[in-house]
Amino acid sequence: MPEYKKPDVKDILKKYGAKIEGKVGSEQLTNSRYTSSYSSFKQEMAPELSKYEKWCKSLGNIIKLKVSEKDSVKIQKYLDIAHLEIEPWQALGLGVMAFITIFFFGLIFSVANLLITGNFPFLFFILVIFVAVFLFYYINGYPQRLANKWRLKASSQMVPAILYVVVYMRHTSNLERAIDFASRNLQYPLSLDFKKIFYNVEIGKFSTIKESLDNYLETWRDYSVEFVESFHLIESSLFEPDEARRIQTLEKSLQVVLDGIYDKMLKFSHEVSAPLTNVYMLAVMLPVLGIALIPLASAMVGGIIKASHVFILYNLLIPFIAFFMLDKIMLMRPGGHGESKLLEKNPLYSEYTSNSHYLKAFLICLPLFIIGLIPLLVQIGAIPDFTFGQIGLGFFGEGVNFFDFKEVDGRNVGPFGVGALFLGMFIPLSIALFFSISYSAKTRNLIKERDKTVQLENEFNNSLFQLGNRLGNGVPPELAFGRVAESSRGLVTEDFFKKVNYNIKQGGMDVEKAVFDPRRGALIYYPSNLIATSMRILIESSKKGLKIAAIALMSISEYVKNIGKIKQRLNDLLAETVSSMKSNMTFLAPLLSGIVVGLAAMITSILNQLNLAQLEGGAELGGVSNLTEIFNLTEVIPPYYLQIAIGIYLIQIIFILTGTLVTIDSGEDKLQRTNKIASNLSKGIGLFFITAFISTFILFVLSAVVLSGVG
Repeated sequence: MPEYKKPDVKDILKKYGAKIEGKVGSEQLTNSRYTSSYSSFKQEMAPELSKYEKWCKSLGNIIKLKVSEKDSVKIQKYLDIAHLEIEPWQALGLGVMAFITIFFFGLIFSVANLLITGNFPFLFFILVIFVAVFLFYYINGYPQRLANKWRLKASSQMVPAILYVVVYMRHTSNLERAIDFASRNLQYPLSLDFKKIFYNVEIGKFSTIKESLDNYLETWRDYSVEFVESFHLIESSLFEPDEARRIQTLEKSLQVVLDGIYDKMLKFSHEVSAPLTNVYMLAVMLPVLGIALIPLASAMVGGIIKASHVFILYNLLIPFIAFFMLDKIMLMRPGGHGESKLLEKNPLYSEYTSNSHYLKAFLICLPLFIIGLIPLLVQIGAIPDFTFGQIGLGFFGEGVNFFDFKEVDGRNVGPFGVGALFLGMFIPLSIALFFSISYSAKTRNLIKERDKTVQLENEFNNSLFQLGNRLGNGVPPELAFGRVAESSRGLVTEDFFKKVNYNIKQGGMDVEKAVFDPRRGALIYYPSNLIATSMRILIESSKKGLKIAAIALMSISEYVKNIGKIKQRLNDLLAETVSSMKSNMTFLAPLLSGIVVGLAAMITSILNQLNLAQLEGGAELGGVSNLTEIFNLTEVIPPYYLQIAIGIYLIQIIFILTGTLVTIDSGEDKLQRTNKIASNLSKGIGLFFITAFISTFILFVLSAVVLSGVG
């Protein structure tokens, strides 16, 4: 990558500030098209922001809290970045109301339990307080997370934004029109930021475009100084006396942002490994290993620890903490190349949005889920229990019940039997299969199209160079596409250029419609931000002449080449981290979880055998009697519930970690995330099911053999 000396922003502003003020500041807006454009675009592209605003304006208004001036300024900064039209005290009020609501309902439930059963659920109440406090801090920090997420998404479009502005200003030295061109062709959310530059002038917040632009750039100074530097270089190009130096300054601005993003991604790739490892150990490995101790702990503390506590801990608190920690790590990512909105125009996109896949998956998985519920039907008396001896499996214990419920105070407690544990494994399996089948069906065909698009992007640099040469030789764009297609035989590029050429010749379309038509345009089959950016610039620059269009395409070709090098380098740097986390998620964690389930079954089986032995001849067993007093089987959390909790927990962790890995690798990409979740769920939960089944069988048989002489 070429070396350059980064210019000092202050020097640029000092040298060109007055001139820019006169040039850009004098360009007053004479219509209100930006106001309506900004408002409608925000409503269309950011409905989630509107939902949060509604919650803040409703629940947040109930309690009007006084916010310090320092905190108010900080929160308002985040609100402005995320385009949230609420007050800081409303955002804080929503967090307080969430705390009060959770605490109030938890208190009511606890008091009701005290009045009905005579026991106050202290552990549950402590968990409620913990959840309420955590939720308060989470919601209180939500504006900052929204702002950071906005920056993450917007930063993925920084390079195309600078590219749009630079290419436009190569032939037309007008900054306002260049920003307008970029705002119309960029994707959400940076497009909304650019629209707001004009919007703020129209509503009277700023008197000139220059003031509005400088205010917007200041929001990026602490996050992406290279973006600020690039724009100031672009501004300075307006007043270069020599045309060659003007072009050179514009090209330098693009190089500045490219190098800045590369440096940040390089730093991120080195820094992300350790935090991810820490999160994996704290949120995955320790909880998985800790579940093996829960049966003994629940027996020792006299039933204080209930199955409901395990579900709250493993299926609410720990996943939420893991998500929270990983979310903070992902917000460190300085950009990406997320999902293209052009994907929505693909003819296969209806498969992705269809709900029919969920129905099919539900019908397939429902029988498995019902099988997992059979022990609960036995508990309520709908199905009778039976012994292993009755079904010809006496080596497990002739008198040992298959489901093994214990009667305590007139109610059935359990199930403690290994048969219930085997059947219970089908519950997490059915849930995992539901998402795996439906997600795979949703994305299977569309991801194949995405792979073609990726291949086209890899080939596109040479095609752009050829197209630029044709235009430079005086060949009109309408003919150039056909000639490039002929010289690209056997490549994906050939198909794309053929579609464009067909639409021009057979469909009677101009170049813009041939590429971007929502029903027949070539781009709907290859939804790529890179290709869309290139074609937009081609169409815009060709209006100024073929030579200008040729130069623009040559510039894009160089840009694509640099982007390709950066992506390849970053993939190499992140490969080890991504591979390690994927291996841990789909192999190590499910394997250990399955073994832990087997250990829990063995512990329960041993306690059950000791209890039976005491009942049959406790006076001869010495210490056995003391052990059974300490470890009361009826107080043990049944392994049936433990394995359901840990199975669902694994599903949640796979969802969370897969989303994290996709974000690390390719930015925010919903299609890729959905497809990878389907694949990882089938591998991870499949391994967990097999491991849990085998380890439970082996360890249960081993405990039965070892304790066969007891009694």
